[in-house]
Amino acid sequence: MQSWGLTDPGCKRAQNQDAFHIERLDRSSMLCIVCDGMGGAKSGNVASTLATDVFVEEVRRNWVSTMDQERIDQMLKSAVKLANFTVFDQSQQFPEFEGMGTTLVAVLIRSRKATIVNVGDSRAYNINSDGIRQVTKDHSLVQMMVDRGELTPEMARTYPGKNLITRAIGTEPMVMCDLFHIEVAKGDYVLLCSDGLSNLMDDQEILFEVVHGVKKQHCCQRLLNIAKNRGAPDNVTSVLVMI
Repeated sequence: MQSWGLTDPGCKRAQNQDAFHIERLDRSSMLCIVCDGMGGAKSGNVASTLATDVFVEEVRRNWVSTMDQERIDQMLKSAVKLANFTVFDQSQQFPEFEGMGTTLVAVLIRSRKATIVNVGDSRAYNINSDGIRQVTKDHSLVQMMVDRGELTPEMARTYPGKNLITRAIGTEPMVMCDLFHIEVAKGDYVLLCSDGLSNLMDDQEILFEVVHGVKKQHCCQRLLNIAKNRGAPDNVTSVLVMI
């Protein structure tokens, strides 16, 4: 496996409130995470960095290369729970952090199996020569409206309330996460990204850049360049893993 990641404040914001991390757990296992913070200039970056650090450290502390899928699932859920509690606790203790929170999307890839955990509207995609598939489902107001038939997916892309999320790390004492399992083969890709990218590029554009781009190590930069050429009003973060 090879992996690359990149984060940038974008064109309009002075501060980058996104965070990401890539770590090899062992020879055949990799952990990647993207968090998109919220809560104002003083605390959004604190929430995303804290959630990333706590989540990664909890996985690192518990990781055993021989653990079965059930234990992996439980480990990831526990890491989300601890990240949520830590961010929430800090928001309660310090007035300057009140109301802070963050999205979280992470993938643990072991051999040919990928386990993805998600809270919020940062996304995970599975990409190969057959196409692109959004694995995660946004926890957002517009996704709820799409589910109810009030908006089409096309309408949701430009809906004024698109950035309102219904779940986040650190805004409540407890949070529910979604867990997904996918099979990956040699030549497949897993892409994690914040909404600063997914709001500006549709699936087919992302597919083209990942699959048909000449140098894979430059893919995250190409995605960032496209976002910035379109104004990039938000922070932009992507992590790409090639199996």
